Amino acid sequence: MCKRSLFILLLLIGAVGISQNKPILFGYEDIPQSLMVNPAADMPQGMHIGIPFASHLYVHGGSSGASVYDIFKDEAGINQRVTQAIFDLKPSDFFAANQQLEFINFGWKQKQSGIYFSGGIYQELDVMVYFPKDLAILAWEGNRNYIGKAFDLGELSVTGEALTVFHFGASKKVSKNLRLGARAKIYSSIAHFSSTGNKGTFTTVIGDGTVNIYEHLISNADIEVRTSGIQALSDAESGSATVNQFVKRGMLGGNLGLGVDLGMSYDFDKHWTLDASILDLGAVFHTGDVERYESKGDFVLNGVEFVFPALSDGQETVDYYTGLTDQFNMEVPRDTITTGYVQFRPTKLNGSLTYGFGEFGEGEDCNCLNKEDARWREGVGAHFYSIMRPKRPQFAFSVFYYRKLTSFLSAKVAYTWDEYSATNLGMGINADLGWVNFYLMTDNILRYGNLAKAKNVSLQLGLNLKINKQ
Repeated sequence: MCKRSLFILLLLIGAVGISQNKPILFGYEDIPQSLMVNPAADMPQGMHIGIPFASHLYVHGGSSGASVYDIFKDEAGINQRVTQAIFDLKPSDFFAANQQLEFINFGWKQKQSGIYFSGGIYQELDVMVYFPKDLAILAWEGNRNYIGKAFDLGELSVTGEALTVFHFGASKKVSKNLRLGARAKIYSSIAHFSSTGNKGTFTTVIGDGTVNIYEHLISNADIEVRTSGIQALSDAESGSATVNQFVKRGMLGGNLGLGVDLGMSYDFDKHWTLDASILDLGAVFHTGDVERYESKGDFVLNGVEFVFPALSDGQETVDYYTGLTDQFNMEVPRDTITTGYVQFRPTKLNGSLTYGFGEFGEGEDCNCLNKEDARWREGVGAHFYSIMRPKRPQFAFSVFYYRKLTSFLSAKVAYTWDEYSATNLGMGINADLGWVNFYLMTDNILRYGNLAKAKNVSLQLGLNLKINKQ
């Protein structure tokens, strides 16, 4: 029961797991938050102010392997389905989690220079867990049927962080066809943990029979776990103290880092536009409240004796298992290190190519694609996305369609291929009701009849004030 619960917990984490791909928001310049995925986005308004804690909420869940429905589709045979899922999943499959909440977001256009400045503060949570297939098989089935198999300890790979980001950026049209943007970031780390690049094997073999039938071998183990901020949060003696510590570390009281976002937008001609950005090119420098755990070595266990041998000369009986633990710690020592380390942020790449068409009629109000020399009510294109992860980069490719429905309402749909699914249809709407700007975007709408079948589902929404709209 315990083994099944652990696997199901991991699967449920994947079901609310997260990617950071935002194909609908990227290039959707009716929405001020599009500046956050491309600092070179062209804003149609003279100023925007995000409603505090409501300007941008983002969650996006997914698992590259089994869905919740694959396990819970009926009550019978759940153990068989868990077993099937464990063997179907690959070590490259992953569960990831990313959530963002804006505290404040603002921007304004300086008329003399034409520069659109923007800034704000947001909180982010990011977790990435690769599926440790060998360890899952060992935990689920044991080693009885796997004599001689070397279970790979290096499949253990996990990272997680919570942080607050302070940012300020600028976007400017530097020529008739080219707009550039940049955004500086200060990271204030709340907590971080990671265990990647591990090595070693666990093997059960037939022994020589002098002590036990089997020998259990840990070979070339090299495991490291890095943590920062975890101890400060765990030492808090009450819930309020934990919250205070969380806020303190998030408001520049934790370990700090620096980063930058860069973006560009280039009009090839009246119809074609190329947009690109690189986000979170930076690192966090963990120097305080750091604990790193390293364990290296080899160990041979010739079975477990269910006895408590006594020492000679009348000394007290020594707990056999304590001695066994001491032996393990001596041969595979665990060192606790408090020296700092550098954590590079998961850098993201975006690129899109858009074709604008559908010219507005005379007298119609139009922001269109927000290009001064192009007045299109529609656009189609393709979007590419990549994010750096511990084992390898992950990719996604989307095609999209944008339409300005009325002078105050627009919509965008995107069809995405990624490592979660090849049937992900997403949609977003944006409404400008006077000064009030509202947007809502969701992903994988084809699965809304039964969300348990979806391997990823996203939602992002927000409220802004757009002032002096052009």
